[in-house]
Amino acid sequence: MLYQINVAHHHYVFADLKTLMAKATPERSGDQLARIAAEDATERVAAQMCLADVPLKQFLNETLIDYELDEVTRLIIDEHDALAFYPISHFSVGDFRNWLLSEDASTEKLQHLQAGLTPEIVAAVSKIMRNQDLILVAKKCRVITQFRNTIGLEGRLSTRLQPNHPTDDLLGISASILDGLMYGNGDAVIGINPATDNLQNLSELLKLLDHIIHEYEIPTQSCVLTHVSSGIELANKNIPVDLMFQSIAGSQAANSAFGIDLAMLQEGYEAALSLKRGTVGQNVMYFETGQGSALSSNAHHGVDQQTMEARAYAVARKYHPFLVNTVVGFIGPEYLYNGKQIIRAGLEDHFCGKLLGLPMGCDICYTNHADADQDDMDVLLTLLANAGINFIMGIPGSDDVMLNYQTTSFHDALYIRQLLGLQPAPEFAAWLEQQGILKQQASQLQWPSQLPEKFSRLIMS
Repeated sequence: MLYQINVAHHHYVFADLKTLMAKATPERSGDQLARIAAEDATERVAAQMCLADVPLKQFLNETLIDYELDEVTRLIIDEHDALAFYPISHFSVGDFRNWLLSEDASTEKLQHLQAGLTPEIVAAVSKIMRNQDLILVAKKCRVITQFRNTIGLEGRLSTRLQPNHPTDDLLGISASILDGLMYGNGDAVIGINPATDNLQNLSELLKLLDHIIHEYEIPTQSCVLTHVSSGIELANKNIPVDLMFQSIAGSQAANSAFGIDLAMLQEGYEAALSLKRGTVGQNVMYFETGQGSALSSNAHHGVDQQTMEARAYAVARKYHPFLVNTVVGFIGPEYLYNGKQIIRAGLEDHFCGKLLGLPMGCDICYTNHADADQDDMDVLLTLLANAGINFIMGIPGSDDVMLNYQTTSFHDALYIRQLLGLQPAPEFAAWLEQQGILKQQASQLQWPSQLPEKFSRLIMS
């Protein structure tokens, strides 16, 4: 189907919905690399104006990736809830934007709408929204998940304590965990990216995390971010796997590049559930995503990278995850060139994920060869926290010495909690208060005058 519009005495024609979506996307280097971006700002505005008039029903009739060739497309179409979609089924993309920004679009109504939305619909509406629109609507979304604590409650901001080490040294990891706990980090998860990805090493890391959590009675969960196939093997050996991890993408071909398909994710989900390690809930999956992953494996089918990212959220949604993390600037400047593009992408990802019903977090980060710096990350952190993000990263000194990229530090989490009066997850906050780390009455974190003896054992044992 052709999409046409006249703007400034020029007639623009877009060959199909996939082309229109790509041309309407705010500028980013990945779409330029794929040669699908708008030629200039005028064409981009024309595409956005044309997209605003597209009926939402069209996204159910015109798939961007062929239904017969792609299991992610089949998942999106087959599991679409027509009843949930009905209240907005007469809207255009522009109508949907206006309604989302209205007072009528309450938190309760947005929750009822989740199953009726497709990734393509939420990606489309994000393309005609300003940053402030993305923040305002996302703030109205509330997605709550539970394992050993409760993430996503209003007035709360959680963190992943990321104690990575270039040699997986257990003492170094333990020291980073202790450092993070003293700053009130770790309620979302204590999660390690392993430097050595063999089952014996993975087992040692998981046992260390399990020991720390149970020895000090910390109401949190652990994860070693290995491939789901390894996670399944570890679970089958009764190794203490709390959250099952996997990186995911928005097409079958891109997931194949990760060595996965939906059947394998289902197996991992069932394996984690079978261990029954949660105490207050059984959301057992942890997924990571990032704009550009499908393009980097030449598996984007000519679809713009932001829409491909939103399609990954349909995969995540199927397995009721505890955490979903967009690692927004990690892939590099080939896909998000500078701080401005990273900030926009982070707000888009959070908005789209929350509308689809996901517990979205963000690794607010950049690689050292990107045109970005820590001031850009301060801006994105502050914007996302105001938008109600579920969790962020906490890393010693904001510099991941194993993965070699820049992200948010333990102190950054302290800053944003103090600035906005946000608290950790309630179970974790109570534990911090018991340890003398969190002073509840003042609604702020403070350090004990000296390290409690029992924590000293953490890095001496």
